[in-house]
Amino acid sequence: MRKQCRRGYFGIGVYNLQKEVNLGTLWRSAYCLGAGYIFIIGGKYGHQASDTPKSWQHIPLFRYNDWRDCKKHRPHGCQMVAVEITDDARDLSEFCHPDVCAYLLGPENGSLPRHILEECQAVVKIPTKQCLNVSTTGALVAYDRMTKRSQLDVMVKNSRFPSHETDSVV
Repeated sequence: MRKQCRRGYFGIGVYNLQKEVNLGTLWRSAYCLGAGYIFIIGGKYGHQASDTPKSWQHIPLFRYNDWRDCKKHRPHGCQMVAVEITDDARDLSEFCHPDVCAYLLGPENGSLPRHILEECQAVVKIPTKQCLNVSTTGALVAYDRMTKRSQLDVMVKNSRFPSHETDSVV
């Protein structure tokens, strides 16, 4: 029997969070969709009723004082992917998610600063008429990652080429 050897992880974070309820909802979605952690840069967080599965018991929240603190303490090899509506951002539907990355969402009342966008390894957008709620955006990005990786698993399973699968004896 062949067993899938899943590689990589991801985190989702918010820059200058304004509404704590959004982080509670994002935390729940991140946990349900397979995130390894969530984080905030600036902003604040208190327990939220929207986190009914008590996601804090399953995936950690990291708090960074500012962008420099986040860059200094992010996991080794973790690519930063900004999620922001800009003219040069790649459409999420065409984006190939890195194995190891952190998705950085902008604040509810603004955009990510230009210097942060320039320091991220990728910038993606969800093409909508208006900007989405930050927790909704995070859930859509995590869902897109999950479905694309599931599709890749099926393609690898059905191919004749070597993959990250390992043989195991049952």
